[in-house]
Amino acid sequence: MPPEQTPEPTPDQDPGAVPGLPDQPAVGRREVGAAETVAAQRRWWDAEAGGYRREHGAFLGDDREGSELVWGPEGLREADAGLLGDLAGRTVLEVGAGAAQCARWVAARGGRVVASDLSLGMLGEGAAAAAAAGVPLLQCDARVLPFADDSFDVVFTSYGALPFVADADRVLREAARVLRPGGRFAASVPHPLRWALPDVPGPEGLTATHSYFDRRAYVEADEHGVVTYAEHHRTVGDWVRLLVAAGFAVRDLVEPEWLAGEAVWGGWSRLRGELLPGTLVLVADLAPPRPPAVPRADG
Repeated sequence: MPPEQTPEPTPDQDPGAVPGLPDQPAVGRREVGAAETVAAQRRWWDAEAGGYRREHGAFLGDDREGSELVWGPEGLREADAGLLGDLAGRTVLEVGAGAAQCARWVAARGGRVVASDLSLGMLGEGAAAAAAAGVPLLQCDARVLPFADDSFDVVFTSYGALPFVADADRVLREAARVLRPGGRFAASVPHPLRWALPDVPGPEGLTATHSYFDRRAYVEADEHGVVTYAEHHRTVGDWVRLLVAAGFAVRDLVEPEWLAGEAVWGGWSRLRGELLPGTLVLVADLAPPRPPAVPRADG
């Protein structure tokens, strides 16, 4: 799940910097490439891993035996939603797994699951619990999965990988490649509507200040201009088109209602969550290959 972002600059500020704060990251919306994004994300999540787990671990089920699979800050849990279907005996891959709380939940329900993440620091936070649960951990880039074709029945990610890559089409194509025909893919991402709103939980976060159609990345950079964090935006229509292009048949687009009480997580809050969607869960099945055309007999 995303960190609590630095508030973006107001319209009268330079979109690439925050005036008067030279010791703070430059914040703005701009194009940023795939390689630069990957390098930034690995550094960011390695550095943030311990603090992130301390702050959010309980919400993600670290204090429960078997952990939890939570689809977003609204509190929608897979135990209630059933988006992945029956997991017993199924081969499952989690990408962007973080400390592997979700993968441990899958394992507790009989799934044979592998948890993968770009960040070794994030995986390290969950290493002991994953070992106790029998969940193997793998550091890898979700855009280049080290698995054979048709290896898994289910691939999923809860706020992992997809918002944090410049080329989400590659992640979806890789997910399709390693899935068996008819396999299930599910992923939660920040709801695209959030892109138009300031990332704050109070009333000021209810007024649109940015174009929903501006697909430039949200970028933070250090004083040398090196990207330290990037988050990429796609509209709802973009996500559907990317899924279809990767060979998926879309089954559902879930917009969870607020179930998290008075919890606040970055821009998420009860105030906003009861009025506007904050998370979009993409649910799709890998379409089976079309049978070859049978030539018609002459006459």
